Amino acid sequence: MDIDDILREVDPVSHQIPQETRDLQDLTRAWVAERSTPELLPWPSNGLFERINDKIKRQIEKVEEMTGDMDPKTNFALIVIQTELERFKYLVRSFLRTRIAKIDKHLLHYISNDNLRTRMSQIEEAYARRHQLLLHNHYLNSFLGTFPPAMQNLNDTAGNISMIDSPDLDSAVFIRLLKDAEIECHGVDVDGVLTGKEGDIVILRWSDAKGLVEKGDAELV
Repeated sequence: MDIDDILREVDPVSHQIPQETRDLQDLTRAWVAERSTPELLPWPSNGLFERINDKIKRQIEKVEEMTGDMDPKTNFALIVIQTELERFKYLVRSFLRTRIAKIDKHLLHYISNDNLRTRMSQIEEAYARRHQLLLHNHYLNSFLGTFPPAMQNLNDTAGNISMIDSPDLDSAVFIRLLKDAEIECHGVDVDGVLTGKEGDIVILRWSDAKGLVEKGDAELV
């Protein structure tokens, strides 16, 4: 028995969905989640973007082969393929731009912490390090060079005050419960526990929703 047999027994309905359809669904969920949260989410580690990139390359090659064919049936198929291609490209571009915007906004926060660095892809980490190096050199040449050496660090934490700007984990997010769950809510004046049912859509702080999402009890919407 291989992994496909095991998956078919555990979830026969979703396993019947073609891999390309599942990839599109996973990409859409990743895009929605990334745009919803205030902090950078872990980079998909299941080979999703490798498969998506391969699909985009194949679709581009197919469009190039079909371009110039005057057959009306071929032209209609070409329009369908181009529409699907643009949908994939839009989701990938928007997903990556959202992640880059988060990295740019809280650059030192992500590259100064080993655990947070693992959330980035290799390309994103290389980009972040290069960006920080250029930024630091620019600041040194502009004004930091006139300061004493002890005051030239951008990640100084003297006086228990950190210069590293962090994401606001108390930002509001919407989640959909995937199973019945107890939701711990932390308010300004009082804390409480909410009993949620499968399918409920709840708005709460990301700091409260994060645990539910990571455990698979909820998804971002």
